[in-house]
Amino acid sequence: METSDDLFRRLEQLNDIGASLSSERNIKLLLEKIVLAAKQITRADGGTLYLLSDDRRHLHFEIVRTDSLHLAFGGSSDQPTSGKFPDLPLYRDDGSPNDCMVAAYAAITGKTVNIADAYSAEGFDFSGTRQFDARTGYRSQSFLTVPMKDHEGEIIGVLQLINSLSPTDGAVSEFSQADQRLAESLASQAAIALSNRQLVQQLEALFESFVKLINLAIDEKSPYTGGHCQRVPELTMMLAEAADATREGPLADFKLTDKDRYELRIAALLHDCGKVTTPVHIVDKATKLQTIYDRIHLIDTRFEVVKRDAEIRKWKGIAEGVPPAEAERIFFHFCQKIPVDRGILHRANIGCEKMSDDDIGQVRRIAAEYRWRNADGEEVPFLSDDELENLTIRSGTLTRAERDIINHHIVATIKMLEQLPWPRHLKNVPEYAGGHHERMDGKGYPKGLKRENMSWQARIMGIADIFEALTAKDRPYKDGMRLSEALVILERFSQNGHIDPALHEVFISSQVYRRYASAFLKTHQVDC
Repeated sequence: METSDDLFRRLEQLNDIGASLSSERNIKLLLEKIVLAAKQITRADGGTLYLLSDDRRHLHFEIVRTDSLHLAFGGSSDQPTSGKFPDLPLYRDDGSPNDCMVAAYAAITGKTVNIADAYSAEGFDFSGTRQFDARTGYRSQSFLTVPMKDHEGEIIGVLQLINSLSPTDGAVSEFSQADQRLAESLASQAAIALSNRQLVQQLEALFESFVKLINLAIDEKSPYTGGHCQRVPELTMMLAEAADATREGPLADFKLTDKDRYELRIAALLHDCGKVTTPVHIVDKATKLQTIYDRIHLIDTRFEVVKRDAEIRKWKGIAEGVPPAEAERIFFHFCQKIPVDRGILHRANIGCEKMSDDDIGQVRRIAAEYRWRNADGEEVPFLSDDELENLTIRSGTLTRAERDIINHHIVATIKMLEQLPWPRHLKNVPEYAGGHHERMDGKGYPKGLKRENMSWQARIMGIADIFEALTAKDRPYKDGMRLSEALVILERFSQNGHIDPALHEVFISSQVYRRYASAFLKTHQVDC
């Protein structure tokens, strides 16, 4: 006979267990805790937890524990339940309820089943239990099977306890009414804790799917930066883990919890979300004269026009008394220059890392030497001011104004992210994501922050963004840099205040660049 003190102690256990369940984030460990807690407060030798399948037609074994047989499947054990225990169907082939199985009955009806002895119980099929006992020498006797209902009253699983043991002599007895009430209370708390955790995971999965959807839209927007939003988070986390493993120097105290890692990864995934506002013709500017189309073909046409005009001048000159040989010589010399100068402009139109002064001088010479008549018959400069500005861009394909538009994406990113009601564990996402274009010396943008004003996470993302851009193999105006070239530039950036030197040291000493190269770079790029 259980005393009131014993019952009180078990109620206190139930309260403690409820608090423990609500704090567990791992679903598998949560399920295991539910079974172990139920066994503890009911003094059961065995316990099984089933979850209802998505189609609500089967019960799946999640956790199986039997102390006297040393059986442990699912949860923290290294023995999965899949393949060991077949799902229990809730309905027969003809659609009728499979209510002869006690666990299925509890799931279908939502009623608790308390059986004193399975071998003498009527109305349920325990043939499988008897076969199990025959194989193992076990004696399955008392069963307490409790449906698990969530906060909406929906069945989400079944908790089954086997063989209640006497606290004095260990004899198997029937589960008492007190046991049943405690198990039902625990099952209710457990179901709510489980459904809450599942709901949180579903919301997190939905949120991450939206984030990836934004990144997919950005990457699909341009074939030239496709994959950037996917690669930067990978490199960010590689460097973050290396920094977390550092035990000396400025990063000795830098440590990441699981929540910190999740927050940083979300920030890295969203670091370029503002690019959805950037005009496509600028994002996709593969050549210097490209707008909606590549204007180099207009210049090709002008060369044909000036060639035609030169031929007209030749015949006019001959008609006016110029010796034919002299007129032909002048025309031939002019025609010889055209393909050369045309080639110079074509080469200038293709962006590069650095256009030389001589190349810029050649473009300016061509702009000054040639004139042509437009559709109105007016003689105008061969190159417009806009075309001349574009063709003399020293690096890349963007003018200063276009680069400002591109750079504005980080302002848009910060504005977009600051509009969201971030939960406490993600409150730093705007700062991390919005700081990847800042510099340690305060010459970055958009806020001109200095090193001491930036978190380690923002500095980590800055290095990841730069190194990915240097080695990216999908840029329109250049091939991806070889590893050795990118490392030289990164070293220079470390010395001139562009990136954090302590993180750069970790990047090199931990060989983060090698792991990234192995995963994302072409074979010919990996030269060191």
